[in-house]
Amino acid sequence: MNKVGTTPAALEPAILALEDGTVFRGWGFGAAPDQAGEIVFNTAITGYQEVLSDPSYRGQIITMTAPEIGNVGANPVDLESKRLWCSGFVVRELSPEVSSWRSDSDLGTLLAQWGVPGICGIDTRAITRRLRTTGFQRAVISRDVANPTLAVEKARRHPVLEGRDLVVDVTAPEPYEWDEPLWTGAGNLGEGPVNTRGFAPKPPVKYRVVAYDYGIKRGILRHLRSSGCAVTVVPATTPAKDVLALKPDGIFLSNGPGDPAAVTYAVEAARTLVPSGIPVFGICLGHQILGQALGGKTYKLKYGHHGANHPVMDLGTRKVEITSQNHGF
Repeated sequence: MNKVGTTPAALEPAILALEDGTVFRGWGFGAAPDQAGEIVFNTAITGYQEVLSDPSYRGQIITMTAPEIGNVGANPVDLESKRLWCSGFVVRELSPEVSSWRSDSDLGTLLAQWGVPGICGIDTRAITRRLRTTGFQRAVISRDVANPTLAVEKARRHPVLEGRDLVVDVTAPEPYEWDEPLWTGAGNLGEGPVNTRGFAPKPPVKYRVVAYDYGIKRGILRHLRSSGCAVTVVPATTPAKDVLALKPDGIFLSNGPGDPAAVTYAVEAARTLVPSGIPVFGICLGHQILGQALGGKTYKLKYGHHGANHPVMDLGTRKVEITSQNHGF
């Protein structure tokens, strides 16, 4: 499926203003209203839709270091949550064409749908080099190109992520069951909408897992179900006693946004869950919460790790795997 996207000639001028006074000029796409957030760079070459819909990016403006973004459009299956959570999106070149048999929309439309402003025509390498030198900064994307000084001031007034509990913004309001397995792409010639075909068969249930939703990604839930787990997802504020009453075989603490030290209720729950004898496993924010429950401390990284191409070595086997990372603390 080929669809013609929007070329810069049809876009409005826009600016990206950093709190240190640096201003980049480009072209706006997606939603028009100004948005502020902590600006980070992501080194993934593919998967921009998964990045945009990852709740862990709540409160952040994402800069993609890959030079062309948008070429595969957007589709409902690759969303990692029910919506987009980031504050803005910065790309070097917005692809003028969408070419993917799974696509039913383009990047600009997806951003506009969820109120996220984008800016293209920006030197993303310069942004990355600046952040690696200065450390994390707050920034603003604005269509008010005649007032860069005002945009810089908006960036400086925006609250920092340290001390902020953003989990409350992204967690589920009530418990729910998850029963969807991994999407494999096999069987895409079957009947029905293209994005509902190709899910792997569901294996028999061997274990029952309770997953805390601090901003959980659908990919994690799909992996759990495809590993033979029946999954009950619970809100982040669920007391430990309520989880233990479900008598799970395992407890999962999910990824999520913001400062882990600010999510005190989750740390308190983890302190009760750890000695229960039930295996407890955490990813990203969940792992940091688990560490705090065991007496560890977290701190803000200079510019974080954000991407899908980070090598990690298993020191026991010396095997290296390429991993997806998104950590600001």
